[in-house]
Amino acid sequence: MAPETAIHQAGIVRFRPIMMTTMAALMGSLPIAIGFGAGGGARMPLGLAVVGGLLLSQVLTLYITPVIYLYFERLQQWMQQRRAPRPAAGASALAHNQGKP
Repeated sequence: MAPETAIHQAGIVRFRPIMMTTMAALMGSLPIAIGFGAGGGARMPLGLAVVGGLLLSQVLTLYITPVIYLYFERLQQWMQQRRAPRPAAGASALAHNQGKP
């Protein structure tokens, strides 16, 4: 399977479980981020850090990481092409002239 196709299929399969997990954690920490309850103002920075971290990790997991994998795959293919042995210029001319009298 081509790397682009594999990454696309993996993204489709992984999207729902990642979104469900993130949303559950986000909804659980949202009251802390808003500052409800007694002493909510003191816990609000912690809640904002948790919510911000969840949102950032969501973006990284679903969008940035697959792109990085795709770039690494293209880099690996490029490196393999550069390492492939090239025939010498004289060898190709010799092979070309062998069929002529």
